[in-house]
Amino acid sequence: MTDTTDDIAEEISFQSFDDDCKLLGNLLNDILHREVGTTFVDKLERIRVLAQSACNMRQAGIVNMAELLEKQLASELSQMTLEEALTLARAFSHYLTLMGIAETHHRVRKGGNMAQISKSCDDVFNQLVQGGVSPDELYNTVCKQEVEIVLTAHPTQINRRTLQFKHIRIAHLLDYNDRPDLSPEDREMVIEDLVREITSIWQTDELRRQKPTPVDEARSGLNIVEQSLWKAVPHYLRRVSNALKKHTGRPLPLTCTPIKFGSWMGGDRDGNPNVTAKVTKDVSLLSRWMAVDLYIREVDSLRFELSMNRCSDRLLRLAHEILEEANHENRRENWNQSVKRSLSLPTQLPARAHLPSFAENGESQHPRLDIPGPDHMQLNDKDGGVSSSSTTFKSGNPNIRLSLTGSANSSASSAAVSSPPSLNSSQLLAQRKVQFAESQTGRSSFQKLLEPQLPQLPGIAPYRVVLGNVKAKLERSRRRLELLLEDVLCDYDPLDYYETSDQLLEPLLICYESLQSCGSGVLADGRLADLIRRVATFGMVLMKLDLRQESGRHSETLDAITSYLDMGTYSEWDEEKKLDFLTRELKGKRPLVPVSIEVPADVKEVLDTFRIAAELGSDSLGAYVISMASNASDVLAVELLQKDALLAAIGESGRACPGGTLRVVPLFETVKDLREAGSVIRKLLSIDWYHEHIIKNHNGHQEVMVGYSDSGKDAGRFTAAWELYKAQEDVVAACNDYGIKVTLFHGRGGSIGRGGGPTYLAIQSQPPGSVMGTLRSTEQGEMVEAKFGLPQISVRQLEIYTTAVLLATLRPPIPPREIKWRNLMEEISKISCECYRNVVYENPEFLSYFHEATPEAELGFLNIGSRPARRKSSTGIGNLRAIPWLFAWTQTRFVLPAWLGVGAGLKGACEKGHTEELKAMYKEWPFFQSTMDLIEMVLGKADIPIAKHYDEVLVSEKRQELGHELRSELMTAEKFVLVISGHEKLQQNNRSLRRLIENRLPFLNPMNMLQVEILKRLRRDDDNLKIRDALLITINGIAAGMKNTG
Repeated sequence: MTDTTDDIAEEISFQSFDDDCKLLGNLLNDILHREVGTTFVDKLERIRVLAQSACNMRQAGIVNMAELLEKQLASELSQMTLEEALTLARAFSHYLTLMGIAETHHRVRKGGNMAQISKSCDDVFNQLVQGGVSPDELYNTVCKQEVEIVLTAHPTQINRRTLQFKHIRIAHLLDYNDRPDLSPEDREMVIEDLVREITSIWQTDELRRQKPTPVDEARSGLNIVEQSLWKAVPHYLRRVSNALKKHTGRPLPLTCTPIKFGSWMGGDRDGNPNVTAKVTKDVSLLSRWMAVDLYIREVDSLRFELSMNRCSDRLLRLAHEILEEANHENRRENWNQSVKRSLSLPTQLPARAHLPSFAENGESQHPRLDIPGPDHMQLNDKDGGVSSSSTTFKSGNPNIRLSLTGSANSSASSAAVSSPPSLNSSQLLAQRKVQFAESQTGRSSFQKLLEPQLPQLPGIAPYRVVLGNVKAKLERSRRRLELLLEDVLCDYDPLDYYETSDQLLEPLLICYESLQSCGSGVLADGRLADLIRRVATFGMVLMKLDLRQESGRHSETLDAITSYLDMGTYSEWDEEKKLDFLTRELKGKRPLVPVSIEVPADVKEVLDTFRIAAELGSDSLGAYVISMASNASDVLAVELLQKDALLAAIGESGRACPGGTLRVVPLFETVKDLREAGSVIRKLLSIDWYHEHIIKNHNGHQEVMVGYSDSGKDAGRFTAAWELYKAQEDVVAACNDYGIKVTLFHGRGGSIGRGGGPTYLAIQSQPPGSVMGTLRSTEQGEMVEAKFGLPQISVRQLEIYTTAVLLATLRPPIPPREIKWRNLMEEISKISCECYRNVVYENPEFLSYFHEATPEAELGFLNIGSRPARRKSSTGIGNLRAIPWLFAWTQTRFVLPAWLGVGAGLKGACEKGHTEELKAMYKEWPFFQSTMDLIEMVLGKADIPIAKHYDEVLVSEKRQELGHELRSELMTAEKFVLVISGHEKLQQNNRSLRRLIENRLPFLNPMNMLQVEILKRLRRDDDNLKIRDALLITINGIAAGMKNTG
């Protein structure tokens, strides 16, 4: 029941899906017999049978009987005690989750059994070659493709990380259970493991008891890389390479990667005061640390594999140089001694430390090694003890213990190194040197046993000599990052560690070329090629971190600066005066911000962010995104603040900052701003300084972001879709006018109301010319886990991105056939927008109705994100973020924001005699077809009887009529969508999805009815924490059933 991964919905096999659902359901049932007793399990089964019977009656068209059964179901649920309601909510929630795991597993399973998978590289490359694309054009287009998937921490992932990991374990066990070579004993062991996992899930608290910090959210993103993308990327690139070789005769170049990854986790400060400059720095260092740590593991395995002696002259010379350096200068030993004197850190992590954390909320079931940060180490007290609340792991140094506290919500920057308060930093560092040196006395012989010296003869395993040197440099890089995370000053020789991916690639490519030249290509194209491709894709940072801030914060900062300099108040100037000032300062060579300036805390935070950005540079950071951008001055303001911070950083350090300046990306979100987007870009590019800057510093490339969430909340989904389409056309035309290439960055959410939906469909319906081999797109919240949580699913999604962008580039979707179609879209959009805004913004009763009919007010207790639900303290719809707005309506199964206004717009056009024209648009215009298909998908998930039940129980009598009118609007939308699509019933063209929806209803409908009952009780006793817990569990369960939140 998903609108998120339907790129592969048609791939599910129902042949054994039902068997796995039955298996998991029976296992959970057996566990419930043991945990809650047979009597209550019988009651659960009665509830399920009642719900199933009601669904069957509705599907058969026997509405009166269905309503009787639903009333009986609601009555039985209302008579449950709080304990019973809590247990039922948990049980059905887990049933729905287990069904979702089985669904994902069978998508992977069927895909693996198909000779040629739809939308795969092999399939699409074949289509293009057969359609007349030359092999050379195909090869060059794939090699030049630049797609970046940006993972964000939007608060829509409702499952705790602990439970996510257990769900992945169950998916792996289902996969193992499919093996045909399992003996009966092996199969029994798999079932026992499944029982253990499901029991563990049942006995684990589903709810987060604390809000995650931004660093916690970043850790979640890094876990996705480690557990899935790290394995998936080499596999995906092999598929691309093999398909290219098959259809063009040439494989993908080894360091070419059509897809890279970015992140907003720890960089998105728009409306989130918890994301500070220090958080951004810590997260960036953390990402680098994780990258280096993963490379160390790969190089270690590679050293074991490449044991041969035969090599190229170039590699032999390199091995000679390394050995001579080691033997004559004793550099390696000197490094070890310096580490022993100065570094209070273990030489390696304990086994299994790379696995995702089990621990959360300070109640760990299993110990966890936190990724290094200021809380990574604790020095002993004088008596040799540590805090009683910490479990400890002893390193080789008896004076050092690593904290293994279980809190996954602890920030990497939340604690400082434990030390006597009287010591300053230099004294503390000196104390560490003494302690570490003393602890190493007598250990050198033992160390030699663990790490034998490098061979003295260059003829002995030259690959191991070179890779040993690579590993040593990586370990020094990791130790340096650990010190930086501890805020300990360190001044290392740049030759002793890796700073850029090119430095790491150099010796690896020498090894690769050596193997190829010696006739060992089969070895070169194995683990070594995979490592090289990982370095090319992930670099030294895994995911470059974008920064995002709201445009008004930059205006406030410039207000403070201009006022301090007695130049007036920047925000009061008109646009032309702002542009004159900004352009003049950008052309100048002196800093604008005085070192002595005193500013409010909010302004200081903005300046600190630019200072950190200058320090980290474009080697670690990606784009600087300006949300709520509306003018050219919004972009130049960021360029000026960035330039000023760079000048200050160079002045302080005396050396150039790493990388170049960050790309500055305006984000157009509201309908008004989308309509002006093309004009803003034209104005920017007409400014000589900016045009030259784009050509010189960004290779003649302008990036523009368009936002789906706020535009949808502003005007409704239909109008937002049309305005986004036109805005992209206008931005592309503006850049073409000035000879500038453009990359469009799509801020797509998970649900259709926020621009979500199948990736393939979305990319294929973009305006012609808007996807010319480049694309950036966000993947948010629960979508990250849904699309990239398992390596097999990740490979499939990466292929879909690649082939969809390739098709949009070489075979662009057709534009509207005639101007009449555009005029018709304008007319429908106008009526749709008026209808939507009349209800949401103009009806004085709507806000109260929204609060009564949905659990919006209670969503804040979920603790699923670090940022507040509102940008400002106002209670109106305008300042409510799009995620809770969608989330609340998804819970009630009304999904109002995704369809409101659509029925009125389509009805108006049909009543004016345009029905046949609309049917032609649906058949021939990809954009219109995808828009209608997505709305149809939403309507298939909406449920009028359930939404009506919320109204009847929770909404005051005077607002009941509003609910009735809205349900009529839903039926109107359904009627006219079916007329235009030509379908007899919703989801006629996606029967797999319809069947999945129907399978979930016997568990999902009782969850909704139970939520209504619990909301009624909670609103009479809003301080009752147990009732609140029951409500939150129903929210989890409904989210699992709907397969998305906001």
